[in-house]
Amino acid sequence: MARIAGVNIPTAKRVVIALQYIHGIGPKFAADICSKVGIPDERRVNQLTDDEVLRIRETIDADYRVEGDLRRETAMNIKRLMDMACYRGLRHRRGLPVRGQRTHTNARTRKGPAKPIAGKKK
Repeated sequence: MARIAGVNIPTAKRVVIALQYIHGIGPKFAADICSKVGIPDERRVNQLTDDEVLRIRETIDADYRVEGDLRRETAMNIKRLMDMACYRGLRHRRGLPVRGQRTHTNARTRKGPAKPIAGKKK
């Protein structure tokens, strides 16, 4: 099992698909990495040499922000909005939808399960 950027990527899958298991790498970045390193699209992870895995690791470390660094940056951006007390920060702080969605109905993912209100029968 190859370990890249602190993630065990699946060995039976194609390299382009397996790289997407790393947080911060999607289809486009995975294809870009494979083309930079010179790995054909149909190559599978278990067919990679140690040198190719090393080159993939170095490319990701040099050019992309992934896993812990990306998660930390995202959390810091949200914390900055909350500290500023701007509208988006207040919505994050209250656990409500941030991007203008309705909350009268729906928004259950952000608000959590519905809480029954005593005395409301109708």
